[in-house]
Amino acid sequence: MDNVKLMNRTDTKFLFTTIQFETIMNEVMNHYRILEVQGKRLNRYKTLYYDTIDKDLYAEHHNGKLNRYKIRHRTYVESDIGFLEVKFKNNKGRTIKTRVAEHDVPSAWTGESEIFLNKTLPFEPQTLIPMIWVNYSRYTLVHKTEPERLTLDLELEFVKNGVTKKLTGLVIAEVKQEKRKVSPFLKMMKKYHIREGSISKYCLGIALTCNDVKKNNFKRKLLTLKHITHYDFTTDN
Repeated sequence: MDNVKLMNRTDTKFLFTTIQFETIMNEVMNHYRILEVQGKRLNRYKTLYYDTIDKDLYAEHHNGKLNRYKIRHRTYVESDIGFLEVKFKNNKGRTIKTRVAEHDVPSAWTGESEIFLNKTLPFEPQTLIPMIWVNYSRYTLVHKTEPERLTLDLELEFVKNGVTKKLTGLVIAEVKQEKRKVSPFLKMMKKYHIREGSISKYCLGIALTCNDVKKNNFKRKLLTLKHITHYDFTTDN
């Protein structure tokens, strides 16, 4: 894992069903090693995302703005470790992630977390407030010979204002590489005619739980998700 941190990388994402998952995994596993933590291969992640009160970071993503940010605190449940993270998507399509160890989830910006955000963000961190929990279970695979990490996320749930909404039957796969190149998993996606489809878990959660945000640019993605999960997103509008 130390050799594939890939804090500056390309991301390629795919959506497919849990029914397809077993077949795909059986065919690609010979090319990858799988991360095991505390004897478990399927590990739980709990992530709190932050945004401004007007959800400006969501709006920038929805409007297709380049050079955009996401701020989150992620807890690796089995490892009992946490990080405050900033993800920056630049205008060349690269994802640059910076983070600082932070075991407890910040509710206000003080001390090391405030220093970190001031160094990393081009705007005032005090404008950021806790927005939504995005939780899921993840398999993490590492290519045996190439600097590539493959993550597969299942059991996705969103928690906001005490209400939990779950998406069942969905797998979000992400190939992380130094630069995009041929990969056993990418070949498998082509074989099964599964198209690349960028999806932000944060934006999906906001679109699913908030009625006061624009969603029209995500319409195609939401229709794809409805087909996979049979969740009627229109009931939340």
